[in-house]
Amino acid sequence: MAGAVSAAAAYRWLPKVPTRESRLAEAEHGRLLRQLPLAAELLAACLASSTSPGVAVAAVARSVESPMRERLGVTASQLSLGAPPELCWDRLGIECPALAPLARCLVRTSLSGAPPATVLSGLAQTQRAAAGRAAHARVRRAGVLATAPLGLCFLPAFVLIGVIPVVMGLTTLYSHRI
Repeated sequence: MAGAVSAAAAYRWLPKVPTRESRLAEAEHGRLLRQLPLAAELLAACLASSTSPGVAVAAVARSVESPMRERLGVTASQLSLGAPPELCWDRLGIECPALAPLARCLVRTSLSGAPPATVLSGLAQTQRAAAGRAAHARVRRAGVLATAPLGLCFLPAFVLIGVIPVVMGLTTLYSHRI
């Protein structure tokens, strides 16, 4: 009975082994997040030079690496075929959650008519700052995780060399008094 309860609890609360597809999707999401600041700045530069959105996205798609290239290439194709920019940006954000901040900025500027260069530059700075904070958090976590093996090695040695002799000495001293 205890084994069945333990197995059910382990199945419920232990982390699941990720599938190959989920690992690939997570890796692509991470690459897109790393590429987002550069793509936002390039898109801001292209749009600041009064280039049409379709031409700007196509130029940025040609200048960035995969997987950003494919995502922006699809959007550039849709824009070149005459699709409304708001719809294309919205679809980009829905299909790829990593690019949702970029899509929201571009939808907002398309609807308001505001120049997108400053908004996109701000997005790039925000994304870089978030990446820096995430890197610092990973470094701090690695430092904490590195102390566990040290504790596992040094704690038994401390107990065997430092605590047990003192306890044995106190017990022999106490046994002689009685």
